[in-house]
Amino acid sequence: MRAFLVCVMACATLPALAGELEQVQGLEIQPLVSATRRLLAALDAVGAPLVGEDREILESALRSTQAEEGAAGIQTALDRHCLVQVTINPESRVKVKPGPALKELVEQGWRTFLVKVHNEAGVTAVLRASSPNAAPLHQPSEGSPEPKVTVPESEVIQRFLDLDLYYKPPLKENLSGLPLEYCILQIYCRDRGTREATLQFDVGQGTQDLGFRNEVALLFRCVPAVEVELEVLDHDGRPTIGWFLVRDALDRVYPCPSRRLAPDFFFHDQIYRGSGESVRLPPGTYAFEYGRGPEYRVLERTITVPDAPSHRESFTLERWIHVAKEGWRSGDHHVHAAGCAHYESPAQGVRPEDMMRHIVGEDLNVGCVLSWGPCWYFQKQFFTGKVHESSTEDYVMRYDVEVSGFPSSHAGHLVLLRLKEDDYPGTQRIDDWPSYDLPILQWGKSQGAVTGFSHSGFGLQVKSLELPTLEMPPFDGIGANEYIVDVAHDAVDFISAVDTPAQWELNIWYHTLNCGFRCRLSGETDFPCIYGERVGLGRVYVKMPEGRLDFEKWVEGLRDGRSYVSDGNSHLLDFAVGGVKVGERGSGGIVSRLDLDQPGPVIITARAAALLPEQPDPEIKNRPIDAHPFWHLERARIEGTRKVPVELIVNGRSLQRVEIVADGTIVPVRFEFAVERSSWIALRILPSSHLNPVFVEVSGQPIRASRDSARWCLQAVEVCWKAKESGIKEPERAAARSAYDAARQRYAQILSECAAD
Repeated sequence: MRAFLVCVMACATLPALAGELEQVQGLEIQPLVSATRRLLAALDAVGAPLVGEDREILESALRSTQAEEGAAGIQTALDRHCLVQVTINPESRVKVKPGPALKELVEQGWRTFLVKVHNEAGVTAVLRASSPNAAPLHQPSEGSPEPKVTVPESEVIQRFLDLDLYYKPPLKENLSGLPLEYCILQIYCRDRGTREATLQFDVGQGTQDLGFRNEVALLFRCVPAVEVELEVLDHDGRPTIGWFLVRDALDRVYPCPSRRLAPDFFFHDQIYRGSGESVRLPPGTYAFEYGRGPEYRVLERTITVPDAPSHRESFTLERWIHVAKEGWRSGDHHVHAAGCAHYESPAQGVRPEDMMRHIVGEDLNVGCVLSWGPCWYFQKQFFTGKVHESSTEDYVMRYDVEVSGFPSSHAGHLVLLRLKEDDYPGTQRIDDWPSYDLPILQWGKSQGAVTGFSHSGFGLQVKSLELPTLEMPPFDGIGANEYIVDVAHDAVDFISAVDTPAQWELNIWYHTLNCGFRCRLSGETDFPCIYGERVGLGRVYVKMPEGRLDFEKWVEGLRDGRSYVSDGNSHLLDFAVGGVKVGERGSGGIVSRLDLDQPGPVIITARAAALLPEQPDPEIKNRPIDAHPFWHLERARIEGTRKVPVELIVNGRSLQRVEIVADGTIVPVRFEFAVERSSWIALRILPSSHLNPVFVEVSGQPIRASRDSARWCLQAVEVCWKAKESGIKEPERAAARSAYDAARQRYAQILSECAAD
């Protein structure tokens, strides 16, 4: 880490008095005064102003007309606050010795010190400060930008510091090259009690002095922070869990992310606290942001923490919408407890109680925690074939499987929900699993699992923004690639959305719906691999009966499409076509089906709500579709307004729309459409929310909406085979080819049944 740096120029060294650092003489007073005033401004900016007797001595010295007297006064005032003195010898070797400053840190806070630098070599490089006690708890593995833990648990206690640098104006980053300079060093401490820390200094590779003389071991007294108890009340006054983002006047986040341990995650700015729990903060003033998932407003308060053993603050959360009260229960079917950004060992991860805190803290009714390749052998211990014991009446967590890091991963990652058994028959290790998707999906469904594809858009990227487009994707990724085959075998229940670009996800889904298949859409985050900010950024809302949340009924609602997908900022409730409600039994007792004896008009109804800030965010609005966040209501904003369009989608085409004000109000929407042939009908606010379809059959005819879609699907099977064949194990290749051939035949049959586009 770098150290805060301010330069004060001087020359010539005097012998130090007992207990003092070396004095220098012969200084030019003008540059010294200028640099000292910059130093004072910097100390004020970081919240550590020089006060009392030392400030008086310094101010007097700054007014002095005698160079020697002024320089001596400046050094007398500043040296007392020096934690160390750094000497750079004529060969540019660095050595360090302790200074007279009080060796005191504060738990969960920052303390400011000065460093005196005697620069005999005239070096103009950056002075660097580091410490083994400030080494990362979380660092990238070789060849990967993703943070991984290499620190064993026994080493965590030693990593209690952070060193920080401040090179903002009026300060200068590099040493001036003059013989004497002062630097500002800030140190963060995670712990309380007595701690020894080793500080190291250098001005570049090879400048460390021999015999460890460039480092010094200091014993610090780490004073306790204030125990700030938080009362966290839901909108109805009941205690709950919420998220809190705490910053000081310098915009530093508390607790320091790099020193966090579970259940606080280092890759988050926010922490999650329940009512009666606490956060430790040094005395001072802090800006609090707080909330609880996308259905809550983000609130702000300024808090002053007194110098006392404890303090208490109360926070009441505020909803803008409460869809669970309307019977719609949110879920994220793709959450991980290990791998990717998690700071514990990627082969292990965090425990269920840590994940449950984040699920509840984001008001996510259902969290599906999926074990996958990097953490499979550790995390699978939490799989029981039922909901986790920490589940409550309103919040459910269940461990299941993502087939990622397995031999079939090249064909597309699978999500398997509601498994009874998580080991594929006859396998001992991941490497033994099948190398293409169909047998895994069929095995899952044989035990009652609900199956789908995750991060669907990877490998299905297209340049066109038209939906659907006849442009052919490369099928060269880990998204819903073999979906084009598996849906033709009726082996897949859903395709995922929200965590890849909407056009990539929806294009293949629209084409297969046009061919008469009835796979549903679900929402996911792939936390913390694609989205690490928080769980539930991508959600599926399932209509549920009143009473205690039941995972079995929830996942069946996901399978049946009694649901809509959303980023949580817009909602499409109670969708019905001709009186048939989405996901409910309709004509002939078949879910989401409306039968018409002949072509004719139908009434489409729903209730819609959305919330945008009054002022637009062009930074999100103008991002390309393949930039985070892929789904976000801001992208749907009608230019110059606070409105968004609710579109009527028939066979993949947007045919009508109404505009609603995104102020959080639930409003009715109504369309009338003349159905001429069998079709699927849905609503969307793109790219923020999307309903599952109602299927309208006219005169008993199946949906064959588009010859173009059928041709596209037929060609896509061939493109997918060419992309995936080499990754399929030789003993399985004949069976895989047979599965692809069966899909080709089915699409060819559908093509022959399509009357027109």
